[in-house]
Amino acid sequence: RNHVHDSAAGAVRFQVHLPPQHDGTTRLPVVMALHGCAMTGYGWNSMKATTQFNSRADREGFIVVYPTQRMFRNTVNCWNSADPREQQRDTGEPALLAGVARQVVETYNADPAQVHVVGASSGAGTAVILAATYPDVFATVTSVAGGEYGLNQVDPDDPESTPPAYTARQAWAQMGDRARHVPLLVIHGEDDEVVPPLVADRLVAHWTAVHDFVDDGLLNKSLELVEATETVPGVPGRHPYTKTTLTAADGSSMVESYMVEGLGHAWPGTAGDGMFTDHAGPDAGAAAWDFARRHPMSGSTATG
Repeated sequence: RNHVHDSAAGAVRFQVHLPPQHDGTTRLPVVMALHGCAMTGYGWNSMKATTQFNSRADREGFIVVYPTQRMFRNTVNCWNSADPREQQRDTGEPALLAGVARQVVETYNADPAQVHVVGASSGAGTAVILAATYPDVFATVTSVAGGEYGLNQVDPDDPESTPPAYTARQAWAQMGDRARHVPLLVIHGEDDEVVPPLVADRLVAHWTAVHDFVDDGLLNKSLELVEATETVPGVPGRHPYTKTTLTAADGSSMVESYMVEGLGHAWPGTAGDGMFTDHAGPDAGAAAWDFARRHPMSGSTATG
């Protein structure tokens, strides 16, 4: 179903996929999927075709939302995650996309405690921005080939001059009195030449620092996160990868990351259709949904 969200911040078109489980009374989870540059939400080279979320939604019972960038906002159809004007609450793209999420929850009686955002490339950058600007709307964030809040402040030739904690403090400040621990999943290719692997390493450190600030306002490792690493070897036609999980004392995972050998700047998955897909995996759609399913906000109507 095609919609338009209009607000003081402008307008954005989006498409909603409803699974067979949607009956208007059961409050289903929502996954918002944000496309990258030279893509759309549901048109040419779309996030819908790339992720193949619709078939997973039909099996698992969640609603999928595909916003699509308007051409006049960016010449190559990126989300403007590198623009400081698009990194604030109540204005620009964050306000538009949070408005889309709220509209979907209201229109389709979805579960407001299970609204998740998944992004690819520039869409991943915007997904992280949404986690900082609207932690009261989005339960989790998944970044595929993306970077930290305020990445535009980091000099690619001298990244250490801007520590991840510096941008983390800004992300935490954006949360304001809505601050909460927003779980983050990172999926990144070690052969990504567009968004280098260092950016993913920084994102993990950055969001770990955000969690630290949220805990008690200090960068003091008060959460005492425990790191666990799993290495999955490659088999013919499948990329090897390393999965790292940072877990709090109560057993909840705060940050999970997949670093994938042999993967470039692409969405990994067995069934994706588009210019920026890699069928050698791992399955980013499966990982993103599993992560979202395990991390509802408190107050969710989910069972099981």
